[in-house]
Amino acid sequence: MNNSTELTAEILVEALPYIQRYSGKTVVIKYGGNAMTDETLKHQFAQDIVLLKQVGINPVVVHGGGPQIGNLLKKLGKESKFIEGMRVTDSETMDVVQMVLGGLVNKQIVNLINQAGGRAIGLTGKDGKMIHAEKLNMKSSDAQAPEYVDLGHVGEVKSINPEIVEMLDAGDFIPVIAPIGVGKDGMAYNINADIVAGKMAEVLQAKRLLLLTNTPGVLDDNDQLLTGLRESDIESLKKTGVIQGGMIPKIDCALNAVKAGVRSSCIIDGRVPHAVLLELLTDEGAGTLITA
Repeated sequence: MNNSTELTAEILVEALPYIQRYSGKTVVIKYGGNAMTDETLKHQFAQDIVLLKQVGINPVVVHGGGPQIGNLLKKLGKESKFIEGMRVTDSETMDVVQMVLGGLVNKQIVNLINQAGGRAIGLTGKDGKMIHAEKLNMKSSDAQAPEYVDLGHVGEVKSINPEIVEMLDAGDFIPVIAPIGVGKDGMAYNINADIVAGKMAEVLQAKRLLLLTNTPGVLDDNDQLLTGLRESDIESLKKTGVIQGGMIPKIDCALNAVKAGVRSSCIIDGRVPHAVLLELLTDEGAGTLITA
């Protein structure tokens, strides 16, 4: 055998115990960032998902689509407005959100997975009343402003009915979920995809939650990747400012899932080719692992 053949065999053998560990288990993957916009990475992600399903693992994909929403709003001549990182979503903007997330982006992901040999089904949280939502009442950080900020049709997860996802998993389909929920009054709500992925992982009692980002994970002051983090580590890193800004809600989402029964969460770099496979099926992994 030549060196290339030997390396291929070593990689397959290395993956074996991980395939055995995750076989029959659910893995929830939040898909976003560069992995959703780079054509090569998009196809590699689809291949990863199909391979997981093929070896007996049940991937559940929850996707974002903020840049795509912003681009369409711009084409329509409507300015995107954000308050503390959250998109203000009036009725007109919510129509665009549903069009982009539930239509354009969702169907593109489904098509990529199906082209790679999988059997993906696209859903939004409105289908079968899967994601029950309520309006998000976000406290204002401005002492001079009203106590709560009105973000319009921005919601938070009240509860999740996993029956549809479980049925699809049992039928060897791959659920691809847009983070749109529905309220008691039938009102649609735009929900942060990280939050939906975390809650979905909790309800499904997933083995793993993966959050794809545009960073390698949590980095220390010397830009070295930190992994194997527990709650006490995370609180300490927040106090010292190592974890700050946009990383805080992702870390909190990952930690909350673990505390609710998910075996482990991981924040991984979606810019790395085949990041999902590297994290799940290799010794080295591909990001910051968070455990209870």
